[in-house]
Amino acid sequence: MTETPPITATGLSIRNITKSFGPVRVLEGIDLDIRPGECVAVLGENGAGKSTLSAIIAGVIPPSSGEMTWNGAPYAPRSPAEALSHGIGLIHQEMRLLPELSIAENVFVGRLLMKNGRIDRREMNRRAEVQLRRLGLDIPATTKVKALRVAAQQQVEIAKALTLEASLLIFDEPTAALGGEETDRLFEQIDRLKAEGVSSVYISHRLEEIARVADRIAVLRDGALVAVHDTADVPVRQLVEEMVGRSVERLFPDIPAPTGPEVLAVDGLTGAQNDFRDISFSVRAGEIFGIAGIVGAGRTELVRAIAGIDPLAAGTVRLAGEAVTLTSPRDALDAGIVMVPEDRKGQGLLLGMPIADNVAVGNFDLVGNAGWVRPSQTRAFGAQAIDSMGVKGTPEQLVGRLSGGNQQKVIIAKWLARSPRLVIMDEPTRGVDVGARAQIYEAIAELAQAGMAVIVVSSDLDEVIGLSHRVMVLSRGESRGILERGEATHVAIMERATT
Repeated sequence: MTETPPITATGLSIRNITKSFGPVRVLEGIDLDIRPGECVAVLGENGAGKSTLSAIIAGVIPPSSGEMTWNGAPYAPRSPAEALSHGIGLIHQEMRLLPELSIAENVFVGRLLMKNGRIDRREMNRRAEVQLRRLGLDIPATTKVKALRVAAQQQVEIAKALTLEASLLIFDEPTAALGGEETDRLFEQIDRLKAEGVSSVYISHRLEEIARVADRIAVLRDGALVAVHDTADVPVRQLVEEMVGRSVERLFPDIPAPTGPEVLAVDGLTGAQNDFRDISFSVRAGEIFGIAGIVGAGRTELVRAIAGIDPLAAGTVRLAGEAVTLTSPRDALDAGIVMVPEDRKGQGLLLGMPIADNVAVGNFDLVGNAGWVRPSQTRAFGAQAIDSMGVKGTPEQLVGRLSGGNQQKVIIAKWLARSPRLVIMDEPTRGVDVGARAQIYEAIAELAQAGMAVIVVSSDLDEVIGLSHRVMVLSRGESRGILERGEATHVAIMERATT
């Protein structure tokens, strides 16, 4: 029997913490210390208990049993506000911003700065902009959040936490929507906080980040703490095997070279907002074409235009050699183009509806007969989609209660039901654990093997390199070249992405 370590006098000590929701136990006897000025990475698959542990520390939910101390004194927060009063704050994985309010108002919501009985908007704007600039976001704090892209919204969420002047910050997937440059700025900020004695708990599915930001690593599996490493210099393969409880031979599947005809050809594409300019490339049947570049390079804007979501100012799109005009997503669907968006919760799913209904929406022409759709048909259609992608759920289950990986599988299954010619995936594994990520990679490879053309946009260089036959690199809205599989290295991509 492992002896429980003594409670530390400073920092956060967690002892024998358990948590059950009804008959389901999601945390089992967790012992962990977070010392002043250190960053502890907490790793694990979706459902391993990472977010539950974070929620307990941050006062969102109470533990079922166990105890915590903070700087030697008993610590049992009954609310996030009480945790904040102790100097402990949580940066949520899912952004909780108010779109109609400004950046500054979101940063200081619930704790507005006052002067002479009035809200001091000038000081709020000033303080918010200081934190935004530290994170590399140089925009006015008066800008409404709804006008920001996903990456910029994530930076606002981080800036919000940094203004708390907390002693311990919990980062839950903070870089899920960020590119390399934004991630580096966040790490620099975490380094500054560590030098000031601020502790942090860092949760991420991007294992390559861990050695850069963490001092120690804790690994959870099925609610139990299975490993604690006193260094972050741990091989990724070892961490993966600890997380999933089995040997992982390969994360990326073998992908044969494409032999099919050209499916998509774009020439001189320029966006109506000038987000991208004079872009030309082609994709063959059976090919996975990667698009890389830092956030703001125009990657998402480009594929949204190809999918008929955003307008074009110039250029032509050809499918199987024939020019097409795509002025709406419906046009793209009818032409055989489908897109899995980067923001699956905001743009890809109806979280309050069952899996079957989510799969049916947009596919009613396939589900019903003569314009009529019966519930039994929807359930059967959903069941078939669930089976095709290995979704862990039932047709009646609310999609909002699925893990991130299973939600992503639902979107993919929804569009594959249309047997498309071109599948566009924007950040296909954002916020997805390593086990589900490998399954999604297998699914992408199977699409190519079935003769579909696939475009993958990703901020994860390992992902875009491991999956793609060719990689186009964008920088500041322009193409910096297309690299063949053997040429697409981290160095070659970043050299082009940063020019």
